[in-house]
Amino acid sequence: MALAIDRRSDLGFVEVIAESLDPAAPVPPALERLRRRGCVVVPHGLGLSLGSAEPPEPARLDALGQVATLLGAPLVSEHIAFVRVGGAEAGHLLPLPRTREALDVLVANVQIACRALPVPLALESVACLFEWPGAEVTEAEFLTELFARTDALLLLDVENVYANARNQGHDPRALLDRLPLERLAYVHVAGGMEREGIYHDTHAHPVPPPVLDLLAALCARADVPGALLERDGAFPADAELNAELDRLAAVLGGKAQAEERHVPA
Repeated sequence: MALAIDRRSDLGFVEVIAESLDPAAPVPPALERLRRRGCVVVPHGLGLSLGSAEPPEPARLDALGQVATLLGAPLVSEHIAFVRVGGAEAGHLLPLPRTREALDVLVANVQIACRALPVPLALESVACLFEWPGAEVTEAEFLTELFARTDALLLLDVENVYANARNQGHDPRALLDRLPLERLAYVHVAGGMEREGIYHDTHAHPVPPPVLDLLAALCARADVPGALLERDGAFPADAELNAELDRLAAVLGGKAQAEERHVPA
């Protein structure tokens, strides 16, 4: 995707998977070219496992902070999820149970991360194929309290909001109405597909119209600083990619730039 991204001259920012970069090495040429022309590069982490019972590993926090410094990034982002327990890696972003105990653990881990990182931390709520039993609070209550108790910013993935609402049978706009949108850092947009009655957030399909509608609904409720198109597989031709970016820009009304996520290192 690096060539397609490099050819697009009006992009405001990109993301790069934080763990794909060596903080002790020079910035990869594809990213350095973008930085030289004023395109912001945001490290997007996958491995902190902020929802784990164990606190985030100092070495992982240090590496993420070094990558942010290397790139001159204004912030970093991670997920409201866990990916390991007792040293065992899940290989997937797993959702948290919406209990008071899980929320307290998450808040403590996010506070540790915010203190350790040299730039602000934005947090993304993940797409869930299921909900843990025994929920004590709603998703909106869980997220609102998390941001009230920490200094973290909100990375809102409207595709995840759409997927969860579709799979769990609730109104995605009702969630938007209850989130602390004043903490919004930026937005993710992606595509997915339905399989056997379940909607999967694949990042390998075009953005469906309902997700664009949800992005428009968000823009009506908040000032969206920027939107980023995630595409992790089945990469389209340049013309299709640019058409998707143009659709996002049209929804945003020119207030922010849209970008593709993965620049190979």
